[in-house]
Amino acid sequence: MSLVSFEKYHGAGNDFILIDNRNHEFDSSVENVAFLCNRHLGIGADGLMLLENDDDYDFKMRYFNSDGGEASMCGNGGRCITAFAHSLGMLTSENVHFLAIDGPHEAQILCFTCNEWFIKLKMIDVEEVSSLDKGYFTNTGSPHYVEFVDNLADFPVVEVGRNLRYSEQFKPGGTNVNFVQMIDDRLFVRTYERGVEDETLACGTGVTASSLTYASLNNILEGVIPVRTLGGNLEVAFRKTENRFNNIYLTGPVMKVFNGEINI
Repeated sequence: MSLVSFEKYHGAGNDFILIDNRNHEFDSSVENVAFLCNRHLGIGADGLMLLENDDDYDFKMRYFNSDGGEASMCGNGGRCITAFAHSLGMLTSENVHFLAIDGPHEAQILCFTCNEWFIKLKMIDVEEVSSLDKGYFTNTGSPHYVEFVDNLADFPVVEVGRNLRYSEQFKPGGTNVNFVQMIDDRLFVRTYERGVEDETLACGTGVTASSLTYASLNNILEGVIPVRTLGGNLEVAFRKTENRFNNIYLTGPVMKVFNGEINI
């Protein structure tokens, strides 16, 4: 049995366990990660992140889904781990450069008070939005299906999202699934996340995918799209040149919830 120190953060309700693993002492087995993320038996979170050293960047981000598997990029996770690095005193500037599974990322700490940050994260460029039978597909660091629906507040996100996540067209890896409705000039997005296998209160890469899909369908070449999620509000800024989205930024609040120690 070992004692693990951690901090808990959330970005628009998308919550994460953060561990300083610069000494590489944490055993990131599927069983350990799944236990810590379990909301009944462990700490509880949508995912777990390890902060590690990298010679060329401020830090390296390793992200695990709540089922214990190491996963693709997480947008809100990238914003939360930036706040975590700041709380550890690692950063020398408000401008941050870190490495994730999908490559380098830039983040900017726009403001900070007590246990709350407002952080802007640069996402990877996005090549295209593909049209499918009822929806659309794109990859914003993680694969995302996007479908526009009516009356999203009452839509069966988990039931329909799970069926799509495991459908033949997305095998073998599956996909995250987003349902979207424009309400009062703000996109309302609800996401079923693979690896969590449930709806989360927000999903950064999903919000980004939904915003870029909306922009593509409406021939918007540049701008900022405000987004509402069940956990709070986010913004996605972008530019589109020659069928490629670039200068994509996900911006919103990050909150430290608590810190502690747990035996595993």
